[in-house]
Amino acid sequence: MTTKKILFALFFLIILMIGSIFWVQHKLNRYLNTPRVEQAMLFTVDSGSHFSRLGHTLLTAEIVTDLTWWKALGKLHPELTHIKSGTYQLQQGFSLNDILITINKGDEYQFSITFVEGSTFNEWLQILNNAPLIKPLQENEQQIAERLGSPHQKLEGLLFPETYHYTAGMSAYQLIEKSYLHQQQVVEKLWAERDKDLPFKTPYEALILASIVEKESGLSADRDKIASVFVNRMRIGMRLQTDPTVIYGMGERYDGRIRSKDLREDTAYNTYRIDGLPPTPIAMPSEAALYATLHPATTKYLYFVSKGDGTSYFSKSLKEHNQAVRKYILGK
Repeated sequence: MTTKKILFALFFLIILMIGSIFWVQHKLNRYLNTPRVEQAMLFTVDSGSHFSRLGHTLLTAEIVTDLTWWKALGKLHPELTHIKSGTYQLQQGFSLNDILITINKGDEYQFSITFVEGSTFNEWLQILNNAPLIKPLQENEQQIAERLGSPHQKLEGLLFPETYHYTAGMSAYQLIEKSYLHQQQVVEKLWAERDKDLPFKTPYEALILASIVEKESGLSADRDKIASVFVNRMRIGMRLQTDPTVIYGMGERYDGRIRSKDLREDTAYNTYRIDGLPPTPIAMPSEAALYATLHPATTKYLYFVSKGDGTSYFSKSLKEHNQAVRKYILGK
C-alpha cells in the first residue's frame, strides 16, 4: 500500500471516529435533555439507591422508556451519579438532566402542614395522622410531654400554631418538638415584656387565659378588650364564666349546644362553677392572643356579648350586659 493510500485510510478513520463521537454525543444529549415528566409528580429514591438502581426505578416509573444510554451517561457525566435518597418533586417538562441535578443536590420536596390558632391537641393529632409520608407518633400525650421535658402532662396550649414544613420520613414527634420549642420562645419573650400587676403567677397561667381569649375572639381587634374583661374579673375574684371552657370540659359529648345542665355540671373546666382559671389551656393560642393577654386594654369592662358580625359589645355592669344580650342574642 502506498503512502498516499495509508494517509487516506488514516484520514478516513479519523473522520469516522470524529463522526462517531459527535453521533454519540448527539444521542446522549438528546437522551439527557428530552422532556420526560408530563405532569408534576413526587418521585422517591429509596435509601441505599445507586446510579444503576436509579435507572431501573425511573424505568419502572415510566419516566424513561429504555436504559440504552444509561451506562454511557454515568461514564461521561460522573457528576450526575451522586445519588441522594429522598422524595423529590419533578416538575412538568423535567428532562433526565433536570431530574438528576435535583436528586444530586438532595433538594427534597417540602410538605406543608398547618395548625390553626385555637385548635386543640386532639385536632393536631388528626392532622398529623392524615399527613402524607410522615412517621406516626408512637407515644401518648403524657409520654410525649415527658420526652419534651415539659413539667405539664397535657400539651394543650404548649404548641405554637402555624404552618410547618417537613420532608418525607420525618417523624410527627419532630414537628411537635419544633412547635413546642417555638411556643416556649414566644412565651418567654412576651412574659418578660408583660404589663405590671397582672393576676398571673406563672407564664402557664397566662397561656391558660390566652387560650380562652383565642376561643372568644371573633375579631382580632377585640382581643385586648376581651382579655381586659377576664383580667378584670380575676382581679375582683369574679368567676370567668366562659362557654369555651365548658365545651372543652364536655369533650366528645359536645354536640354544638350548651344546655343549662352543662353549665351546672361540676368539671375542672366549668368556669361557671370553679373559681379562677381552669387547670390547663383549652387550645393552642396564637402569639397575638398571648400578647393581648399580657397587654390587656385598660377598661372597666366585666362583660361582653357577640353582636353576630364577629365583633363584641362590652359592658361595665350586669344590667347593661343583659340589655345587650336581649338585643344581640334574643333579638328583642
